[in-house]
Amino acid sequence: MRIADRQRPPPGQLYLDHVSHFVPDLDKTGALLEELGFAVTPLSVQVTQEGPAGTSNRCVMLADGYLEFLMPTADTPNARRLKKSMRRYRGVHLACFGTPAAEEEHQRLAAHGFAPQPIVHLKRRVERGLTARFSVVRAAPGKMPEGRVQYVQHLAPEAIWRPQHLRHRNGVLGLAAAYVVAANPVRAAARWARFMGGLPRREGKLISLQTDRGKILVGTRAQMKALLGAAPRSPAIAGYALACRDAKAVAKRCRNAGLKVNRHLAIVLPPALGGAWRLVPMEKR
Repeated sequence: MRIADRQRPPPGQLYLDHVSHFVPDLDKTGALLEELGFAVTPLSVQVTQEGPAGTSNRCVMLADGYLEFLMPTADTPNARRLKKSMRRYRGVHLACFGTPAAEEEHQRLAAHGFAPQPIVHLKRRVERGLTARFSVVRAAPGKMPEGRVQYVQHLAPEAIWRPQHLRHRNGVLGLAAAYVVAANPVRAAARWARFMGGLPRREGKLISLQTDRGKILVGTRAQMKALLGAAPRSPAIAGYALACRDAKAVAKRCRNAGLKVNRHLAIVLPPALGGAWRLVPMEKR
């Protein structure tokens, strides 16, 4: 199966699809990511069914999911929301689940009290005249206070999961987890469980919500700082885990670039990115 085809979950399954950093400068972000061994997509301008979104992005496409780096570029409501989030803290503000059925997710979220906004039909031009297309379902503002938490249905994954963007020199293979900061992790995890249709379980000191590919880990700010090295005030998304072919080799590359790696193989990222990574081995399938 082509990697692009693997990004659509089968009916009845759910994936952790991507996370997004909100950043002020995509050129600086791209340069840092390339130094750390990633192949980074060119800048792409986002458009909705109502016109320009006012944002542009660059991405790191992975065999399992991807990382998005999103920058406000115009004075639109969407761009203003990004700027407001960035004033609160620099780093990861979006966690997105992959679904095969955006309409059905919208109906389910409405039935469970998340008051989802109208489905956004997002598109952006990429290389070779291709157009990436998505249907996005977002909860109403405040319903998921940790950030922009949403679903996406990929309508043209082959436009962005292209071979040249998967040739990472560092051996990073996938998005394995996202770390959520909460004042009351039990209550927050129960809300995320309703949003995901999942079941919370204990994982050490944290609470885990497992999907068919990737998971959400919920804990207090103190717990996240102990694990990742830094974390914003709750509610927030502190960072995420990267599944690696050789996590220690990726950690060495990060140290050589001047980044500190703690005993959990976690890295506090510089201001060009914000947030934190944790490096974990790729699970065998």
